[in-house]
Amino acid sequence: MIERVRRLVESGPFQWTIIGVIIVNAVILGLEVSPGWMERYESETNVVGWVTVGIFVVEISLRIFAYGLRFFRGGWNLFDFFVVAIAVIPGAGSYSVLRVLRVLRVLRLLSTVRSMRRVVAAMVATVPGMASIAALLAMLIYIGAVVATQLFRSTDEEHFGSLAASLRSMFQITTGDDWANVIAPTAAEHPWSYVFFVVYIVLATYIVLNLFIAVAVEALEKEADEDREELRHEVDEVEQAVDESTAAILAALADLKAQVTALEARLPK
Repeated sequence: MIERVRRLVESGPFQWTIIGVIIVNAVILGLEVSPGWMERYESETNVVGWVTVGIFVVEISLRIFAYGLRFFRGGWNLFDFFVVAIAVIPGAGSYSVLRVLRVLRVLRLLSTVRSMRRVVAAMVATVPGMASIAALLAMLIYIGAVVATQLFRSTDEEHFGSLAASLRSMFQITTGDDWANVIAPTAAEHPWSYVFFVVYIVLATYIVLNLFIAVAVEALEKEADEDREELRHEVDEVEQAVDESTAAILAALADLKAQVTALEARLPK
């Protein structure tokens, strides 16, 4: 019984069905915050919403039954359990605030779709590298703000009159948000300031920020390699199981053939 349930929850049709239910539930969550829609179809929307929640509860129950305590050893399994538990919390009283967390049900796609899980794993793997690059970027912004304050304080007090204002302005320049208007008053007074700002933009935006992309791409490639290695391992296990089953069948056939031969020898001629 347990093996049948395990094969069911691991089957492709079952997983695709759950993905479809997650998408339907995501649409329902969006419709629930649309006053015009809820005025006309509130009862139907609530029914569909609770049906999807019921399917989630049944799915989690089947997975717990299939895997037992092993279910709670997986991070994604715990995330799914938490999301489904939030879904059944009453919507009134002191629990009403927690109802906002129902939107996390949309994130179940991350745990259900293999490629999305790989992307999330890559994001987590990039945290150390991202932290180092973020620290480098913070140093560049700080150095640029100190230099800009010293050079352009008297020219443009709004953007570079203090260290705090310069930090804000340099961060805005880094993001590319209307940076031309930020440096316009200074550039009008000191045309040579373009050299400073262009060098800063090249360093902070086109080099450092692209390092974030490089780290992310490297992590994705690593996760893809690990995923392919895991798939190869699973294929090897399946091939080994098939070989063992084939050997057992051949042995059984050989034994059956030997028994038939023995019976034929005992028959009167």
